[in-house]
Amino acid sequence: MADRIKQIASHLNYPQGLLAGQVAIITGAAQGIGAECARLFANEGAKVVVSDIDTAKAQAMVDKINATGGKAISVPGDLLKDDYIKELVKKAAEFGNGKIHIIVNNAGFTWDAVIHKMTDKQWETIIALHGTAPFKLIREAAPFFRVKDGEPRNIINISSTSGLHGNAGQLNYAMAKAGVVGLSKTIAKEWGPAFGVRANTIAFGHIETRLTANKEAGAFVEVDGQKVALGIPGKQNAQKTGGPVPFADIPLRRPGSATEAASAVLAIASPLSSYISGQTISVTGGRNC
Repeated sequence: MADRIKQIASHLNYPQGLLAGQVAIITGAAQGIGAECARLFANEGAKVVVSDIDTAKAQAMVDKINATGGKAISVPGDLLKDDYIKELVKKAAEFGNGKIHIIVNNAGFTWDAVIHKMTDKQWETIIALHGTAPFKLIREAAPFFRVKDGEPRNIINISSTSGLHGNAGQLNYAMAKAGVVGLSKTIAKEWGPAFGVRANTIAFGHIETRLTANKEAGAFVEVDGQKVALGIPGKQNAQKTGGPVPFADIPLRRPGSATEAASAVLAIASPLSSYISGQTISVTGGRNC
């Protein structure tokens, strides 16, 4: 049987996995799209660093990966704190024996309001989480990406159709997610020529996560002791699913799953996309095409 397995493996392009031996930091990796990224990356041979503010969920994710033959560690903490970013990069490098190959900047949430009612706190928190934190993480990890060892390096920044097209009630989120596009393009131009670093943005449309579930479901995050409800008002969601044509604004007529979203991230991280850099890939089911 072992000989047969070796024989079959010899016919595969990547018998040890698309990301074999690569160390990947994935932020917001304890649930939703980030958790699926962690699972898929581990399945493809990556050593996954699970970063999340929820300590218990992060450890549970790591336990699942390790129990199924993968390799992962949990480094929980708050990306809005500089000391945590330093700790995250340090522990990731230790886990990778001095190397980090991939960063997926996925962590975040929405805190919506119309322009004339948006508070400074709402604005500053979302800009910091979706814009400043990814920059600081990339800057801290620079010594592990600005290298010439012949191994692949790439950074994937998660954006949204709100960043590409704007969205009423989400000026803070739209501004931050639009900035992410420029972040990826600049990394590609600065670190591509000398170090071969690839950097891309993936902009998601309607993906089924707690951010698109009914707000009445009760999901929330805390910001300095203040509860921020997550999701979309049920009445607004009902308008999309009801009527003669559910999800009429999406040509595929349905939202995407977290697995479908994460699969797009894996595809861009993998050697199958080795000549793709500086691009924004929309994963929307055809919406805004």
